[in-house]
Amino acid sequence: MTASPGFADLSPLARAREQRAWYWYDWANSAYVTTIATVLFAPYLTSVAEKAACGFVTDEDKGLKCTTDLHVLGVAVSPGSLVFYVVTLATIASALLLPVVGAAADRSARKKAIMAGFAWAGSVAAGLMFFVAGSDWQLGVVLLFAANICLGSSLVVYDAILCEIALPDERDRVSSRGWALGYLGGGLLLAVNLAVVTLHDSLGIGTAMAVRLSLLSAAVWWAAFTVIPYRGIRNRTPAAVEREPGGLVRQSFGQLAATLRDMRNYPVTLTFLLAYLFYNDGIQTVIASASVYGDKQLGFSTSVLIATILLVQFVAFFGALLFGRLAASRGSRRVILGGLVMWMVVVTVGYFIPEKNLPLFLALAVGIGLVLGGTQALSRSFFSQLIPRGREAEYFSLYQACERGTSWLGTLVFGLVHQWTDSYRPAIFALILFFVVGGGLLYRVDPRRGVAEAGNEAPQVL
Repeated sequence: MTASPGFADLSPLARAREQRAWYWYDWANSAYVTTIATVLFAPYLTSVAEKAACGFVTDEDKGLKCTTDLHVLGVAVSPGSLVFYVVTLATIASALLLPVVGAAADRSARKKAIMAGFAWAGSVAAGLMFFVAGSDWQLGVVLLFAANICLGSSLVVYDAILCEIALPDERDRVSSRGWALGYLGGGLLLAVNLAVVTLHDSLGIGTAMAVRLSLLSAAVWWAAFTVIPYRGIRNRTPAAVEREPGGLVRQSFGQLAATLRDMRNYPVTLTFLLAYLFYNDGIQTVIASASVYGDKQLGFSTSVLIATILLVQFVAFFGALLFGRLAASRGSRRVILGGLVMWMVVVTVGYFIPEKNLPLFLALAVGIGLVLGGTQALSRSFFSQLIPRGREAEYFSLYQACERGTSWLGTLVFGLVHQWTDSYRPAIFALILFFVVGGGLLYRVDPRRGVAEAGNEAPQVL
């Protein structure tokens, strides 16, 4: 069933019900982002790759260090850099695929079905990670690639739906609450997984099996909670979309080409996208590399790393709500700029932190949590104000190409610097460049001009 076209065209109570249903997809996919993409799978796949390359896993206490490369299609790849190269390739593929997904979604009256379909396909790939064991790193690479593509595709449509269920003045609040609920949900599941990994001996299983069961739990969580937004969000007839000739696929490619040509008419939107590409790559690479950095460089155990990321999750819940409140009075752009300054402090402290210094590591985690959810939530709502009507999913596909778990330039730099220096410290510090460049570009963005160029209604505070 479809509703009439338009944005947030429901009564306040009906709109609020849809917004509450929409929040739950943040809750659903955060299980994958947190348990799998952020905490467990990167170090686990790195260990599997080390075993394949060297016959053992790095153990600093025993003086073991894997220095033998894998050979992928004739190219030497450090086991410690493998995960970052996979994420890089997934995002390059996303840059080609996601705009087509977005263009198709803008032409469909079944956005929620497209979103849920990609979510359930991604959860299947995540569930199959349970079978990655021994030295079978190739299966892990394929599944990580597939799950990241599906996550990005589902988020393209999910983000676009924000424009349909929230008025311009509501979007900072709605986006921030969605991110906050996501961090809360991801944190709760991570707490369960912390108990499983920490108490694996009491449960009669090994560490590897505990990790694999945790991966499976995140996949089931992602699939199950996607049912709530699927049932609670209404379908709408596409609004203000210029039809290209031919079927849906041909229309999607045709409209993508038209949008890329037309983007020069929205210079502010384009500048923000470029800024977001840089600073979000920095954010995503910090997130993706945090567990490997803590494990391989700082020498913390898996249980300590899970507990630390759990701390980040719960602090990020309050951080997202705090940033949403600040944006209501100071404007989202100004608050994002303040958050980027804090990110520069984070990577600088990360470079100098001594090995096995748990108090400083936890303090760093609190700092990350405060800015993590807020900068991402406000970036999503700020960008929604700069999109011309009828092309929300298509523009969000460009946005999503550099969104969480799919950064490419940052992971590439991180992987290359590690391979050149054989240390994660200069790799983590190199990420400060992304925050400097992204912040500089964002400073040049004129939000009111951007909203006017897109033909949208400006919120009272921007």
